[in-house]
Amino acid sequence: MVFHAREDSPTYEDGILEMDEFFHDSIDKLLARTGVSPQDIHVLVVNVACITTIPSLASRIIKRYKMREDVKIYNLTGMGCSASLISINIVESIFKCQENVNALVVASESLSPNWYTGNDKSMILTNCLFRAGGVAILLTNKKSLKDRAMFKLKCLVRTHHGARDEAYTSCIQMEDEHGRVGINLSKNLPKAATRAFIENLRLISLKILPLREILRYALLSFVGKFVMINFKTGVDHFCLHTGGKAVIDSIGKSLGLSEYDLEPARMTLHRFGNTSASSIWYVLGYMEAKKRFKRGEKVFMISLGAGFKCNSCLWEVVRDLDGENGNCWNECDIDKYPPTSFSNPFMDKYGWLNHKDETTFDRNDFE
Repeated sequence: MVFHAREDSPTYEDGILEMDEFFHDSIDKLLARTGVSPQDIHVLVVNVACITTIPSLASRIIKRYKMREDVKIYNLTGMGCSASLISINIVESIFKCQENVNALVVASESLSPNWYTGNDKSMILTNCLFRAGGVAILLTNKKSLKDRAMFKLKCLVRTHHGARDEAYTSCIQMEDEHGRVGINLSKNLPKAATRAFIENLRLISLKILPLREILRYALLSFVGKFVMINFKTGVDHFCLHTGGKAVIDSIGKSLGLSEYDLEPARMTLHRFGNTSASSIWYVLGYMEAKKRFKRGEKVFMISLGAGFKCNSCLWEVVRDLDGENGNCWNECDIDKYPPTSFSNPFMDKYGWLNHKDETTFDRNDFE
């Protein structure tokens, strides 16, 4: 749509085709890899923030794969980058009430109808940061499939600060002064994200860290000593939200993480950009492709999103993962990551754009 210079007038069909292309490719691969029939899916959760269709996107998936008539569907929109853990939480709640259930979670984002065509710097950033992508995940509480599982969910915590004005408006879809729709990222975003992040950590740390570390932190804080809580006492790997370089740096500093810990998030942002709710699964895929996961290790996921929300969870690796399943990183020659240089090869050719005035970009000059 952008390459065809139609960003000013995207069609409904542009958004639908983008979603169908991802759905068909990812779900086909997932079902083929697991050997699970579409008729064996009892719950379907789909989250795509920026497009709504009638019938729903979930209904389109049901139609294509001829799923069972009693499949329970949840079609989420407007949840932003933290939506995939919300979807996991929905499935977790269902699993507590029902046995022998298979659930399919699908997360993506529709960029075609939501490309910002204006010049407001607080809104144009999304064009630079976000890219197309997605994830399809199969979850189950069937004991017969236990040995085939890769991860086991240990706990999940959701934090929502939407009742606070500055949090609610920190990341919001709106029109600019010329009536062009886009996502506005306000100056309050770092502050809103930090507050939600700290509140979420306060709650989940009690669930994932050993008692000795909690007591150590509480005791030293009580006597007035500044000390950073050591999350590595209960966590082996960190899947961080790829909201941008500053976001990764900030979370890494807050948690006291090394460059080795931050590498998966940095490489995901470098190679795939921010794919919204699916980003943390690209980070997970990087670690799997790098053969980092060993049985019994813990993986901490953190996602941030509009609202403002911070959601996190802890997974346990249930068997050694040597990357035999393959994922999107296998097409990237994973052994070449991280690259030795992050220089932008396009700056020499196009860097002059940064030094021109607005008349340089007058569309009439190119027609």
